[in-house]
Amino acid sequence: MTEWTKTLGELVVENPARSRVLEKFELDYCCGGKATLRDACTRKELCIETVLSEIHACDQSKNQSELDPTKMTLTELANHIEQTHHAYLHTELPRLSNLLDKVVTAHGNHVPYLTELQALFTDFRVDLEHHMAKEEMMLFPWIRRNEAAPSTEAHTSSLAEPIAAMEAEHEAAGDALEQFRALTSGYITPPQACGTFRALLDGLATLEWDMHQHVHLENHLLFPRALAGQGVKS
Repeated sequence: MTEWTKTLGELVVENPARSRVLEKFELDYCCGGKATLRDACTRKELCIETVLSEIHACDQSKNQSELDPTKMTLTELANHIEQTHHAYLHTELPRLSNLLDKVVTAHGNHVPYLTELQALFTDFRVDLEHHMAKEEMMLFPWIRRNEAAPSTEAHTSSLAEPIAAMEAEHEAAGDALEQFRALTSGYITPPQACGTFRALLDGLATLEWDMHQHVHLENHLLFPRALAGQGVKS
């Protein structure tokens, strides 16, 4: 299988550093990760040879010290997601809410999109915090228990419904992130924006990047392997 016929999700599973290349070209490898590189480039009207060239350059410079999620057990992967991505969100979501409150108060009258952005972010935060709670209290412990006691067909089939629900919620979060980017014209800082406004837009851009990493790990590694009853991927 050549790179252009692989899905975006597969490309990032093979080398997580490739996510930086796909981000650069605004190719969605998390919720949209089932699309092939060729199809995704066609939809975006991108030159596939240019994208492939950057992917190959990324592969050649791959940092071997980077964590390789494909070598983690399911328990290690769930722990990594919680300790890295969930921990980030538990801190960052309240911070961004606070920044939004300040920016709307100061600039809401002359930056029309801010009120809509605040409403969208408030819903996004509530939904995502509920989503993480379900993973931390139910789904991830279930996955860890099933790995500790080798899964039967009944065990893995019982995971299918909650995992499908989590994936649907990932889609909704991805839609919200797209709306954040569209409203802010790609997180471009308006002229004469204050430091708080700049911090807000930088924080939203970083949130988008982290969410893409986060959802990719769950949708394309943790969940499929849990459903297959796998430990370390061979």
